[in-house]
Amino acid sequence: MNRVTITRPDDWHLHLRDGAAMASVLPATAARFARAIVMPNLMPPITTTDLAAAYRSRIHAALPPGISFEPLMTLYLTDTTSAGEISKAKRSSVVHGIKFYPRGATTNSASGVTAIENCREALAAMEQHDLPLLVHGEVNDPDVDVFDRESVFIDRVLAPLLLRYPKLRVVLEHLTTADAVEFIEQSRPGVAATITAHHLLLNRNALFSGGLRPHHYCLPVLKREKHRRALLKAATSGNPKFFLGSDSAPHSLQAKESACGCAGVYTAFAGIELYAEVFAAAGALNRLEGFASFFGADFYRLPRNAERITLIDESWQVPRQLPFGNETLAPLRAGGNIGWRLASA
Repeated sequence: MNRVTITRPDDWHLHLRDGAAMASVLPATAARFARAIVMPNLMPPITTTDLAAAYRSRIHAALPPGISFEPLMTLYLTDTTSAGEISKAKRSSVVHGIKFYPRGATTNSASGVTAIENCREALAAMEQHDLPLLVHGEVNDPDVDVFDRESVFIDRVLAPLLLRYPKLRVVLEHLTTADAVEFIEQSRPGVAATITAHHLLLNRNALFSGGLRPHHYCLPVLKREKHRRALLKAATSGNPKFFLGSDSAPHSLQAKESACGCAGVYTAFAGIELYAEVFAAAGALNRLEGFASFFGADFYRLPRNAERITLIDESWQVPRQLPFGNETLAPLRAGGNIGWRLASA
């Protein structure tokens, strides 16, 4: 098969940043995806419905003329998020999820939750109003090895949370371990997960191949090959609990290549092509459409897209750098090749 046509996909986990930086990266996503769940970890974070609506307006204003794209907004959960704010978010039709960052666990999470027990009022309101909780699933405990933080989070936080709120819909975002895959497979209805392209393509050896590779550093960090294989099996299985969430996270070259480099991998420039490469290599191109275009929309109770896109089995070279506001960034595989391309790109 040298080409595949699928329903236009959606990205269920995306960082767009703001201002000039957003204007640089937004067109790449909008050219490929009809919708995206937009992360709220700006500085300051998007903690209210009014802030989310204003951010949505800025995204719409930054779209290139003639491109149809709908940002699906999220709120940043804090220790003080009120039930009233959750109710307002649900009524708005603008907010489609509430993002849970354990404080200090990742980029711009300094305002995140210190203990999930502090959020009982908000979580009960989310369950009542059927507003999904979107989870960065890692503990931020210095006594826990960085490679174990996802599994410990599931045991300490997520499993008890699902028992306490049996009707709460939850997305465990950017899975990285076989343990997490098994947990999601065995979880009750209303629990799902997103998987990134970079976690499907890379294992933790990629962090150290020929030297330290800062552009492969992300959180949750890349894991062992056995975990990558478990993710690949889950993504290509046709199980609707698993769907596309790129976690494309742009940072400037300077921010990545520094003494304390930022976590994040920028993949939006080839946001669907990288997944096509993964699915083709696995002999599962016939399951790409479900993973990329159907399962996420169904989980979020949104209509599937009507438009279609075509991907072609044709290699192309990735630029070494791309514009990022007044700076530049290095995309995944900078200077290398990607085996599939978007027919209209």
